[in-house]
Amino acid sequence: MTSGFVDRLRTMPVRASAVITGHVAASLARNLFATSIVLLVAVAIGFRPSAGVGEWLATVGLVALYILAITYLFAAIGLAAKSTESANGYGFILLFLPHVSSAFVPVETMPRWLEVFADNQPITPIIDALRALLIGTEMGASGYLAVGWCLLILAVAAMWAAVLFRAKAGQR
Repeated sequence: MTSGFVDRLRTMPVRASAVITGHVAASLARNLFATSIVLLVAVAIGFRPSAGVGEWLATVGLVALYILAITYLFAAIGLAAKSTESANGYGFILLFLPHVSSAFVPVETMPRWLEVFADNQPITPIIDALRALLIGTEMGASGYLAVGWCLLILAVAAMWAAVLFRAKAGQR
């Protein structure tokens, strides 16, 4: 928001959402590439998914949707923050959610108060759905919940980011 590039865009007939969308699209591409490298390393060291073509396509779609949603959320947080340091701090808090989910241990093995939180946050159904797609565990409702959470986060974050960008760019 402080670069001359954004000032230049404000003088042109460019929609405010295009700037945010461009940043998010670039981040999505980078993160999908990084995720594919992590998956290739996992396979190289012994991960053997049992997924077929359809499950792989669904996995890529869910991962892309999650990355898109979380990237828009981080963009909105960055726009809402007063400084780069505070934006990093706010985003850092969100990085703890995977640690309080079914990613590392079954939720039912957690203390009751933590189990309730882990069961009702977005990362758990996303992890459960990806696990079901890749290694064939029971999907249950986790697929619908994962997509629902991602779409909800995406919708709220995209609207929030657009409002903040217009306000900061002086285009109310």
